[in-house]
Amino acid sequence: MRGSDLLSIGELASRTGLSVSAIRFYEEKGLVHPVRNEGGQRRFLRADIRRLSFVLVAQEFGFSIGEIAGQLKRLPEGRAPTKADWTRIGRDFRRHLDDRIERMTTLRDKLDACIGCGCLSMKSCQLYNAGDAASRHGRGPRYLLGDLPDPDVIERAAGLNRPGRQKK
Repeated sequence: MRGSDLLSIGELASRTGLSVSAIRFYEEKGLVHPVRNEGGQRRFLRADIRRLSFVLVAQEFGFSIGEIAGQLKRLPEGRAPTKADWTRIGRDFRRHLDDRIERMTTLRDKLDACIGCGCLSMKSCQLYNAGDAASRHGRGPRYLLGDLPDPDVIERAAGLNRPGRQKK
C-alpha cells in the first residue's frame, strides 16, 4: 500500500463533509478502522470515503448505528471492498429498505384512518376498532403493524357504507 492511498483524518473529513469528531465517533463504533503512522496519527484507506458515505446515507434513511455496523462488518478489512462485496451488502440492505418503504407507505396511506391504537377518537375507529378490539393483538397501532380488523368487523363496516344495504 502506498502512502498516497492513505488519508489523514482531516483529508477524510474534507472529502466526506463530516467533522473530525464525527469520524472519531464512527471509529469508536467500529464503522471505520484507521491505521496509525509512526507518529500515532490516524490514516484511513481511500475506501473509507465510501464506507462513511454509506453510513451517512443509511442514517439519513433511519438505520441505527448498530444496523449499519452489522452491514459493514461483512466488508473486508485492510483492503478496498470490491463491487462483489458491495453487491452482497446491497442485496441484503435492499430487503431492509423495501420493508421500510412498505411500512412507510402503509403509514402514509392509513394515517388519516383508524390505525388500531386504541384512541377511538375518529369515526372510523368506532367501526374498525369498536371497544378497542385491536388490543387483543397487542400494544401499539395494531393496524399499522400489520394486524387486520376481524373479518366480521370489516363486513359490518362495509355494509354500513354500502348504499341500500339493510341492517340485520
